[in-house]
Amino acid sequence: MLDRRLLREEPEKIRQALQKRGYEFDLDTLIATEAQRRELLQNVEALRAKRNKLSEQIAQAMREDSDTRVRKVQAAQIGEDLAGRQQELTQVEERFEQMMLDLPNIPLDEVPVGESEQDNVVMYEVGEQRKFDFTPKPHWEIGEQLGILDFEGAARMAGTRFVTDVGAGATLERALINFMLDTHTRKHGYTEVFPPYLANERSLFGTANLPKFEDDLFKTTDGYYLIPTAEVPLTNMHQGEILDADQLPIYYVAYTACFRREAGAAGKDTRGMVRVHQFHKVELMKFIKPGQGSAELEKLVKDAEVILQALELPYRRTQLCTGDMGFQPQQTFDLEVYCPGMDRWLEISSCSQYGDFQARRCNTRYRPQPQAKPEFVHTMNGSGVAAGRTLLAILENYQHESGTVVVPEVLRPYMGGLPEILPEMP
Repeated sequence: MLDRRLLREEPEKIRQALQKRGYEFDLDTLIATEAQRRELLQNVEALRAKRNKLSEQIAQAMREDSDTRVRKVQAAQIGEDLAGRQQELTQVEERFEQMMLDLPNIPLDEVPVGESEQDNVVMYEVGEQRKFDFTPKPHWEIGEQLGILDFEGAARMAGTRFVTDVGAGATLERALINFMLDTHTRKHGYTEVFPPYLANERSLFGTANLPKFEDDLFKTTDGYYLIPTAEVPLTNMHQGEILDADQLPIYYVAYTACFRREAGAAGKDTRGMVRVHQFHKVELMKFIKPGQGSAELEKLVKDAEVILQALELPYRRTQLCTGDMGFQPQQTFDLEVYCPGMDRWLEISSCSQYGDFQARRCNTRYRPQPQAKPEFVHTMNGSGVAAGRTLLAILENYQHESGTVVVPEVLRPYMGGLPEILPEMP
């Protein structure tokens, strides 16, 4: 959520940000609603002051045994007026808050202006795309032929857009998760967290998944939501708290399953593991002081890149433009792996900084000095990285014409020394 002061003091900054994003929003109505809210608040405070003064006069008159009837009539009338104004203020504040929740974050000045992913900027590529003397297969064919990915069985037990890892497929994904967690905790200084897979409405509002993206969420009959990413519980780790300055920065890493309805993906990536309802991911999360954002985001992106470098997967780093960037971030960098079987670059990590946008919604603050007024922390997060998509990238990049798949050397200790995945025995 944006600072209300921006709306009052720098509305044109918000208007320009909306234009850069290509985001339709009735800013003039929001500004008018805020002005109405402040006017009503002043009226309410004035009526309260007038009522309090009359109450004091009535009490004084009673002590002096004077007539209080006129003042009591006046107090009653003020009470009625106050109740009406308070009700009106409540309605206007609810409307104002609802509109504020639909206002996206302001992109940083260095974010390229554009309308879609076509305007994203490729910053650099790392590693060479593998050369094959045969036509490389997509991961779903490789996985089914090896017997390590079961799409039909998953569809029977759950439905479309699910997959079951079997045998070496399950071991490979578990190996990836453990390798990522070990790397980030032992080499990069993150504290591991194993959070709940369910979150309440308050937590989803905190990360700005609600109310805007409710259609992409799975909701239980008890009012809980299956988490779409570990970003949700990690961002809410300090919900409502005031941290000490010497606690920052805080680095968290978590492996979780992630659940998404993919409501807006009808007809897209219907084959394979690219867009599924359940996938697995290792998430990196930081709570930092204001002013540390760019440096800390760069470290976070590099931490994710270490995983791809260790796996020797060809990847590139892309900066998202204003029109392709999500609702919440100020700035986003994507890491994309080249997948030869699908002949495409596939996003495998998205790393974003949010400023105080999420912290305001979560009410997470810190004290710059022991007795100082609390200020909002800044947050950022990124995939470190998506396990399922990394698995499919390995299958496509490490495949042999015979149908077998070489296990990346760094993963072999996590797979009992297995050098190559062979067809599963029936």
